[in-house]
Amino acid sequence: MKKKVFIGLLCCMGCLLSACGNSQDGQQAHGSQHPTAVVERHDCVVEEVYSASIRGRQDIAIMPQVAGTLTKLCVQEGEQVSKGQVLFIIDQVPFLAALETAEANVEVAKAGVATAELVYNAKKQLYADSVISDYERQLAENNYLTAKAGLAQANAALVIAKNNLSYTEVKSPSHGVVGTLPLRVGALVSPQMPMPLTTVSDNSDMYVYFSMTESQWLSLVRHYGSKTKALAEMPAVSLMLNDGSQYEHSGRIESVSGVIDAATGTVSVRAVFPNREGLLTSGGAGNIVLHKQRPQAIVVPRTATFEIQDKVFVYRAIDNKAVATMVTVERLNGGKEYIVHSGLKAGEVIVTEGVAMLKDGAAL
Repeated sequence: MKKKVFIGLLCCMGCLLSACGNSQDGQQAHGSQHPTAVVERHDCVVEEVYSASIRGRQDIAIMPQVAGTLTKLCVQEGEQVSKGQVLFIIDQVPFLAALETAEANVEVAKAGVATAELVYNAKKQLYADSVISDYERQLAENNYLTAKAGLAQANAALVIAKNNLSYTEVKSPSHGVVGTLPLRVGALVSPQMPMPLTTVSDNSDMYVYFSMTESQWLSLVRHYGSKTKALAEMPAVSLMLNDGSQYEHSGRIESVSGVIDAATGTVSVRAVFPNREGLLTSGGAGNIVLHKQRPQAIVVPRTATFEIQDKVFVYRAIDNKAVATMVTVERLNGGKEYIVHSGLKAGEVIVTEGVAMLKDGAAL
């Protein structure tokens, strides 16, 4: 996921420049025909926007555990289901027959054990009375142990038969929403099939994944002191949906991957949002808005700047003349405003509009 190219800004009133919107006063103060403003510093809240993908807390692929023909679809696409609810039924006839066979085999094995036990007990008594040899006694004992082992095998086969029959009712492993249903009644299914019967998404809470650059993440870690503190103390994040609306619930950043993607140089970040109304859908997309404090920042409008060979300049008003000054800036609000990192100081006066018509040294 690539970070969006724009960064937003929320500032309290007066955060831009002390005279923006009041250019007439600036003109009167400096005798200028061009609007000017005095540079000031203000505390601002910057919005950083990242493209994001939305996933359910769990997206569980539902696969059959036995082979057979689908005889019933018990749910519809998009239906809310609870844990243990039956989703599909696979033909149960062969599995019922296998269960009855296994139950019969258990009864046969029980009878065999009882018979072998009677013979063994009789042989023991005869051996004690010196009627038979020790070989015959041991042979009877071995037959008895073999019969008991056969009963254990029959019981194990019975458990397997019961499980296989239970697997003909494909149940939801969790609460969630049913995805697409690619198969219909009559389709042959098996555990080796390449696609799932459906997907159940646990949408009670939604995971929203986005990426930030290594330098951005390191900046956050340094600001808070450690990765643990950053995750614990970072402010809530907002989610902008694809229709341009803001999701009504705020979320929190829950985890950051411990590995930097060598191809993109980014780390994967996961935020979690409540989804009580079910508005968010697994597989959707949106934009994460991360709020960052910028204390005592200098902010200028884009109209106050011009560019030469990818370098940004402003005109300072010095002795009623326009003096071109290069500044280092950070683009905000889609490039409509800039935070100035260097090149300007508080108290200096700059031209805020019409800079394209000016030349360095021109009278104001």
